[in-house]
Amino acid sequence: MASTSRIEANKVVCYAHPDAPLIEDYRAGDMICSECGLVVGDRVIDVGSEWRTFSNEKSGVDPSRVGGPENPLLSGGDLSTIIGPGRGDASFDSFGVSKYQNRRNISSTDRALINAFREINTMADRINLPKTIVDRANNLFKQVHDGKNLKGRANDAIASACLYIACRQEGVPRTFKEICAVSKISKKEIGRCFKLILKALETSVDLITTADFMSRFCSNLGLPNSVQRAATHIARKAGELDIVSGRSPISVAAAAIYMASQASEDKRSQKEIGDIAGVADVTIRQSYKLMYPYASKLFPDDFKFATPIEFLPQM
Repeated sequence: MASTSRIEANKVVCYAHPDAPLIEDYRAGDMICSECGLVVGDRVIDVGSEWRTFSNEKSGVDPSRVGGPENPLLSGGDLSTIIGPGRGDASFDSFGVSKYQNRRNISSTDRALINAFREINTMADRINLPKTIVDRANNLFKQVHDGKNLKGRANDAIASACLYIACRQEGVPRTFKEICAVSKISKKEIGRCFKLILKALETSVDLITTADFMSRFCSNLGLPNSVQRAATHIARKAGELDIVSGRSPISVAAAAIYMASQASEDKRSQKEIGDIAGVADVTIRQSYKLMYPYASKLFPDDFKFATPIEFLPQM
């Protein structure tokens, strides 16, 4: 570091012009004062990419020599050496087998973590989950894997359960059936791993409510805001009146949407709602049957009925 510069609160500045912005010369690795041209820092490390690469290049040659970004969840920060594919006769033995193998450079632990992270990322992409949830799920899987708490359980099942827990903890819960639909694991196995992970990590998740699913279900069904607000009010009121005790929030939400849609101009059948909510028609009917006698108390006061309450379907 040049002696003519000084550091203020861990910031490199020019001694003569402390308020002047500094210019970085990436080729020389210098930091230069924009006022007087004084070199106030040298040998600056460029943390940018080595050069641009494009995923759609057909040559198959990756010019980058620095590898991918550092992953703190892997041992050694994922700073391992990757050997490129051989292109000459000297790269293969007499049997045509590559002389240099990458497998030896990656530990079995890291290999399991990489495969699990890839599975979590694939599942999250299929149901459009943001990166924050993927990162939390990866951290959960890392904790479970390092603690060796779920020995004998398939990594794919643990990864699916971690993604389910991450959704719950981030406030955007998904149902077991939604996770099961993008996973290769059964709903029962994901549920078992879910309980074991909560116990092993001594963590918890908030209880799911009907409001957690209402906006997403109504949006997927193409229902207007008025129906969504009515369904939310119906489900909340049913809970307050203790009409649907013992019923799952998902089935209550589905029944509330069915009741609100049947009273509006945008009617949806039980099968349409069941396909979106992931519940059976009979489950919706059972919850609806409990709510129907109290329909007049459940609807909001400002709701505009296209079908009067007395003409709503009776189960």
